Amino acid sequence: MKIIKRHVQKKLSILGYLFVALGITACQPDGQAEKAGQKIDKAVDTTGQAIEQTADKAGQQLGAAKDSVAQQAETTGEYLDQSAQNAKAALDEAGTQIDQAIGKTEKQMAVAKDSVTDTANATGGYLDDAMISAKIKTKLLSDDFLKLAPIEVTAVNGVVTLRGTVDSEQLVGRAIGLVNSQEHVKSVQSELLVKPSVPSKQ
Repeated sequence: MKIIKRHVQKKLSILGYLFVALGITACQPDGQAEKAGQKIDKAVDTTGQAIEQTADKAGQQLGAAKDSVAQQAETTGEYLDQSAQNAKAALDEAGTQIDQAIGKTEKQMAVAKDSVTDTANATGGYLDDAMISAKIKTKLLSDDFLKLAPIEVTAVNGVVTLRGTVDSEQLVGRAIGLVNSQEHVKSVQSELLVKPSVPSKQ
């Protein structure tokens, strides 16, 4: 745009000079008018050449500017394409990392849930066994025939084991029956021993 503006200004300047020359020629006598006409013709030729050269130069500069703009546009387009590809790759990578993080978190939550469940089950089982043992010991101590017998009670997962000594086989059976009647008892293992009988003195 600046090149074309300068070109127009130059043409206007040349035309101004021509008008001044014509004005001067009109005021000269006939002999000098012919010389002035020759000068004007020469000036017109020179001006025409200058205009053509200016137009050619302006055309070359416009062509170069057009090529430069086209090249910059192509470079910008390639840069934008590359930027779009980089952005897409970054988004894909971020999505993959998020998916991996979610998967890892889900696995950790599943492990934690299983651990809590196992702990709860183990704790619940321990409390149940402790409760079973306590109830059985209370029953044995409140039984008139077994309260003096040194009987040890242990419970594991509802299986009760009795250890100690009693005075007779009947008391062994009575202790096993008492334990079997308790809630949450799955089975009874008896390791009770019967005291040997002492012969009476006559």
